[in-house]
Amino acid sequence: MAKPKTKILVIDDDPKVAWILKEGLESKFNFVSARDGIEGLQMVSTEKPNLILLDIKMPGMNGIEVLEKLNKMEKRPDVIMVSGQGDTNSVVDSIKLGAAEFINKPFDLQEIEIHINSVLERNTLKQEVEELKSELEIKSGWSNFIGDSQAMQKVKDIIEQVSDSELTVLIRGESGTGKEIAARSLHQLSSRSDKPFVKVNCAAIPRDLLEAELFGYNKGAFTGAHRDKQGRFELAHTGTMFLDEIGDMPLELQSKLLQVLEQQEFVRVGGNNTIHVDTRIICATNRNLEQGIVDKSFRDDLFYRLNEITLLLPSLRERPEDIALLADYFIEKYNKLYGKEFQALSGDIMSALTIFSWPGNVRQLENMIKQVVVRGDESIINDLINSAGAIPANTSQPVAVGAGVGYGAVSPYFEGEQTFSLKKRIGKTVAEEEKRLISEVLTRTNWNRRRAAEMLEISYRSLLYKIKDYNLNSVK
Repeated sequence: MAKPKTKILVIDDDPKVAWILKEGLESKFNFVSARDGIEGLQMVSTEKPNLILLDIKMPGMNGIEVLEKLNKMEKRPDVIMVSGQGDTNSVVDSIKLGAAEFINKPFDLQEIEIHINSVLERNTLKQEVEELKSELEIKSGWSNFIGDSQAMQKVKDIIEQVSDSELTVLIRGESGTGKEIAARSLHQLSSRSDKPFVKVNCAAIPRDLLEAELFGYNKGAFTGAHRDKQGRFELAHTGTMFLDEIGDMPLELQSKLLQVLEQQEFVRVGGNNTIHVDTRIICATNRNLEQGIVDKSFRDDLFYRLNEITLLLPSLRERPEDIALLADYFIEKYNKLYGKEFQALSGDIMSALTIFSWPGNVRQLENMIKQVVVRGDESIINDLINSAGAIPANTSQPVAVGAGVGYGAVSPYFEGEQTFSLKKRIGKTVAEEEKRLISEVLTRTNWNRRRAAEMLEISYRSLLYKIKDYNLNSVK
């Protein structure tokens, strides 16, 4: 399908100008014309031209006046001013008003084509810069949101779809899954990204102080209130308010929050004046709010108001293919922070991390990697895993786990014999099946690792770890 020709609106009281342009450049551009400024302004709305050629001297509304009115439009096309001899002052005025270029009459077709292409090329470059800027903003929004698993891609898709809306988002998930990072991504990818992002942890502030912290107070409202103080909602005006651990908000404050959500207004503690705010609200919790409604500890009307969009973050055990990416990210982060040079984790350690249950999710993984980097010893991961009650996979020796910790403790009496650990036996079966499947896909793809990773629906880096861990080698 041929690319549509650039549409150019010619506003000139001399009909010969439009005729000459159409005759000479019709094969390259699509020209439409208006005989005066008023008609030209109307055609800008109806024809939606890509570029305007505007004569300065016209009866009635002259070119400068037309340009001034064009500047009041939200997105006007680029304008090339066409001037006669002796119009120097008008040319200067038009440039100040944002005209892209100007052409003197009389002109030849080659000259005017050069000017048109020059403006169009600059416009294309500007558009490419804006697109690149938009891409960089998106990447910035994901800077700490690591993971390319299918589960995480669904989360990212939802964030991109709703980030620039005014819908209230309720982020749910276990502790340590990255709810604050998701909230910051929603803010960073929105049109409010250059405005404040204000976080309040509802569980970390004493309940008798939370109202004053959120809504502010007036002087004399209580003992120690020696001056007026803005609350967090006022500080978040035009930006985003992130209410973490919303399930821990006292019941008596929930009605006041509901008022802010529905009417964007509230009254300070000890105050009488209504304060209006423009704030996008994002909430997060790891609590079962539905059970809170049953227990009368959470208002049902607030729950339904918060629940316009639900973003459910997967636990780390639900996306083990992301563990290698996260580990590399944290290694790089803490190498820089502490001036270390720790290298990548071995295949055995990565296997242990992959089958661990991760009760603390990403936060727990980060703390493990931090200790490894600081101490420069990856073997401490086995100790950390054992102390949490899990057994690494594919290790040459059984690992003893403290009594009562669970997850299939292995007694040293069974060393060298068949293990009775259910978790270890299942882990071994899963590992054997995983190795067989990876080997089969690699063979099918003629050892095209990137294609194999796509078919297996894991990251390329995770596949490389598994190839090394399972000692898979190409025969090619």
